[in-house]
Amino acid sequence: MKRALISVYDKNGIIEFATGLKKLGWDIISTGGTYKLLKENNIEVIEIDEITKFKEILDGRVKTLNPRIHGGILFKRDNIEHRKTIEEHGILPIHMVVNNLYPFEKTVNKEGVSLEDVIENIDIGGPSMIRAAGKNYMDVTVVIDPKDYNSVLLELMQNGETSLKTRQDLAAKVFSYTAYYDSLIAGYINNLIDDKFPDYLSLPYKKKEQLRYGENPHQEACIYEESKVVKGSILSGEKLHGKELSYNNLNDGNAAITIIKEFDKPTAVAVKHANPCGVASSDNILDAYKKAYLCDKESIFGGIVAVNRQVEEDLALELNKIFLEIIIAPSFSEKALEILTSKKNVRLIKLEDIHTPFKKTMDIKRIFGGLLIQDNNNELFLDDLVIASDLVPDDNDMEELIFAWKVAKHINSNGVVISKDEATIGIGLGEVNRFFAVEGAIKRSGEKVKGAYLASDGFFPFKDSIEALSKAGIKGIIQPGGSVKDEDVISQVNEDKLIMIMTGIRHFKH
Repeated sequence: MKRALISVYDKNGIIEFATGLKKLGWDIISTGGTYKLLKENNIEVIEIDEITKFKEILDGRVKTLNPRIHGGILFKRDNIEHRKTIEEHGILPIHMVVNNLYPFEKTVNKEGVSLEDVIENIDIGGPSMIRAAGKNYMDVTVVIDPKDYNSVLLELMQNGETSLKTRQDLAAKVFSYTAYYDSLIAGYINNLIDDKFPDYLSLPYKKKEQLRYGENPHQEACIYEESKVVKGSILSGEKLHGKELSYNNLNDGNAAITIIKEFDKPTAVAVKHANPCGVASSDNILDAYKKAYLCDKESIFGGIVAVNRQVEEDLALELNKIFLEIIIAPSFSEKALEILTSKKNVRLIKLEDIHTPFKKTMDIKRIFGGLLIQDNNNELFLDDLVIASDLVPDDNDMEELIFAWKVAKHINSNGVVISKDEATIGIGLGEVNRFFAVEGAIKRSGEKVKGAYLASDGFFPFKDSIEALSKAGIKGIIQPGGSVKDEDVISQVNEDKLIMIMTGIRHFKH
């Protein structure tokens, strides 16, 4: 006689599955709420106490942790000594375990949840059972996902048993699931004791969807998301139109959203290959986009645009003039949608929480053989700004310098941003030498550079960049400071009658 132990928190589909097993002649052992549900639906079921000869205790904390359960799951069917032990102790074989765990993830993500509730939703018996069944997959089938019920039943109906391949697949799912479950618990406890870098690291991510390919067509890729959907991330957005997002779309879209969160005013951000090619703020979103577009009319083609205000008809008409991969906005008017959906290839992402600020979390980068982990760069300034120049900036100067600084925070190092009228006009980024970045930004700015402002993500090691900026007609500079050559740089700034602010914080991005 085949026996299945069924004890599930998520009871979706379990009545149908148990009914199918009974029709195939299986005995069913069950516990607590699952036992009650099956009995209420006229399914013949054996209460677990009849097997263990021991009542559940400690408010249900101990019910399946018993040799008559784990022995029935774990013994090797082809091991004579194991079989002899099982028979001596009157332990019945268990051929299938159907179980899913207490909802720790759902519990811990509730607003205002108590520590007591969280602790009581740490499942002990369930993980032990399914790990035991997973370990003994040569002989035992373990089912933790209601989506697998139909395929398992079908296989039993056709073959009388599950195949080794099926049992292996189901066991792999178990150990991925318990690792994820334990990582959630570890993260919660580590957070309680404020341990950001524990000795043993496990990160809870779950699969969101398989991607068509990675950075390049020959690379396979998938997107995993955090256990709690983060408001204001591209993964929390609603796709209103267009085909599925690719690996590069997601990466570039994330870059655009990350930048736009720095701004409260109506702002448009254009991104290409994860770097901004145009950023602008204005009193209205249409004007902001037009300014961002003029920053680099060539690079924006085939790029991504994010705006932090609703897209209306007038902006939709402008956006529709060029090919864009993605448009991200908190909302779209009906007329705007009508216009933009006329192009089948553009993806439209509605992200209502686009204004949600960065949360305190970790930045993770993979290197060969390990991970680099750091705090996210959520700060713009740490201390009071220092006016390093003899010339004192007025309110307009400060507004322009801070605008440029916000953009410089999000470009690849070494990087500089030249802006004017709250719009980038020249961006130099990803250089091995800061002077190269300055040269590139000046060249891209053209005649607009006169009277503009520059932000540098790191300090100036020499005064040569200041000389070049002064010659080009730059009015003001904002940079971290901290170079051994700061005095030479400041001297050159004053000689050239420029404004310079030192932030005391750098924004390298690699």
